[in-house]
Amino acid sequence: MSDISVIGLGAMGTPIARNLLDAGYRVTVWNRSPEPARWLATRGARVAPRVEDTLQSPVVISMLSNDEAVTEVLLDSGVLRYAAAGTVHVNMATISTALAARAAGIHADHGLSYVAAPVFGRVPVAEAGALNILAAGKGAHIAAAQPFFDVIGSRTWVIGQEPAQANAIKVMGNYLVASAIQSLGETIAVSERAGIDPAPVVELLTSTLFPGPVYSAYGDLIAERRYRPAGFTTVLGRKDLHLALDAAANVGASLPFGEVLRDVLDEAISQGRSLDDWACIAELRR
Repeated sequence: MSDISVIGLGAMGTPIARNLLDAGYRVTVWNRSPEPARWLATRGARVAPRVEDTLQSPVVISMLSNDEAVTEVLLDSGVLRYAAAGTVHVNMATISTALAARAAGIHADHGLSYVAAPVFGRVPVAEAGALNILAAGKGAHIAAAQPFFDVIGSRTWVIGQEPAQANAIKVMGNYLVASAIQSLGETIAVSERAGIDPAPVVELLTSTLFPGPVYSAYGDLIAERRYRPAGFTTVLGRKDLHLALDAAANVGASLPFGEVLRDVLDEAISQGRSLDDWACIAELRR
């Protein structure tokens, strides 16, 4: 039996699985397309022929792309009935709070443990094993996953005991990133029209009023108009914005600026920027 399984080997799942292998864990992997699993097999991973074969590990990480993928692969497929007793499923995907609550209930119905653990950090951060992990679920279940979190992340932030709470913070964090990108784009557009080079403007702002990785990283992308390859695409950004709007609506809150961001992201996508980094929304005002 493997120490851990990883379901979903996209841009984030692959480095997570690789780091676990490099740390000496026995890792079983599964992906809908075979190429990433084959590459990890060359590094020592066991490739599961079916997704249910991954569910014999005591801890299973999944990193699927969206609500639809989580529902199709895990929740509505019937595979959970094959999971070993006591399995802890750690869902690291960015999903809706509504689906997180439904997933927790379905796992409980199968006698399984469920932890939501979405992350802050782009692909290079995942590759470096330095993700910030937002964990919510029962304390004993988080504790079972903590040795693996210590390999793939720099810190685990325990949000609460209800899994949906971690997803709420994740989608609202991404909402703040989108807000920062839009504000940066507007500021740089005004600076350029005033005849000012955007690069020193970004350096000034990120060295004084707005230090931190979001403003500095996205400010550089916008100043340099460098949107490919995308660290996070515009279409994914729109998906996460909708998750934030839905999370707010579910608790009776409103996000007025979210409606502005929805229009901006829709406009960028209509201009053919779906696969650009979502920092490209700055181009709409330049």
